[in-house]
Amino acid sequence: MKIAIIGSGMSGLACANRLARAGMAPTVFDKGRGIGGRMATRRADGGFQFDHGAQMIPCDSAGFQALLDEARASGHVADWNTGDGVSHAVGTPGMTALAKSLATDLDLRQATEITSVTRSAAGWDLTADQPLGTFDRVVCTAPVPQTIKLVGRALTEPLDHVTYAPSLTLMVALNRRIDAPATQTNPTDALVWIAHDSTKPGRKTQNCWVAQASAEWSVAHLELSKDEIAALMLDIFLAHHGLAATDVAYDTAHRWRYALVTQPLGQAFVKSPDGTLYAGGDWCLGPHIEHAWQSGTAIADDILRAA
Repeated sequence: MKIAIIGSGMSGLACANRLARAGMAPTVFDKGRGIGGRMATRRADGGFQFDHGAQMIPCDSAGFQALLDEARASGHVADWNTGDGVSHAVGTPGMTALAKSLATDLDLRQATEITSVTRSAAGWDLTADQPLGTFDRVVCTAPVPQTIKLVGRALTEPLDHVTYAPSLTLMVALNRRIDAPATQTNPTDALVWIAHDSTKPGRKTQNCWVAQASAEWSVAHLELSKDEIAALMLDIFLAHHGLAATDVAYDTAHRWRYALVTQPLGQAFVKSPDGTLYAGGDWCLGPHIEHAWQSGTAIADDILRAA
């Protein structure tokens, strides 16, 4: 069975990993250069490193806990003590590590943006900048707006009631140490999260920080350029900590347009009436990495049951 998976975030990788362990050989396509989706780690000149997407890996289910335990044993996940008496699971040496642990030995085609998914007599034809072949099963794990554009007409389940909140993220490296906790929740009206990223396990001893804007602030400033976003967020970050611009060694921003699911679908996935086309992702069940894993795993299990 030829299976194509669109998206190498947690949903796509979870699906592909489960299928590969069962003896199948799915092909994973993603428009980005790196895997992991919001399990993202940015590396910059000067040796700076930032987890600029998901900050931690919450877990509420036995199945996902088993995955984390396996990743912890292999060194891809470790516990981050933020000083609040609670340990939080994180990827190590970066958040992408959990994604990389799932992607081992998979057929990954990065920097390949799928532009059309078309039904033919032989199956589903995928096209990027050139035809990619015909597949018996296609799994789309893109955000809902992109999923609707690619495969929405082939699905009977309407998806347009799923909603997201965007998130704008600042990455900043300081050239002097400051007296601030490892994490700050709702430190300002505009910023809802500030983390001393370098305090996470496995990171180099650098003074790297990540700040994430509130949903309201992100919506209001979403269409600004990344340089404009960085400048505005940096001013807020510096004022909050009593810092000057000369204390900054590096800064940049990232725009997560589909960051957090605010109204999920309410089921693990959707599929076409003939069971050959699937769509899923964190948008099915909730905003966390675990929800994305649950959706991708459920799709793989459904494919295997029908095989």
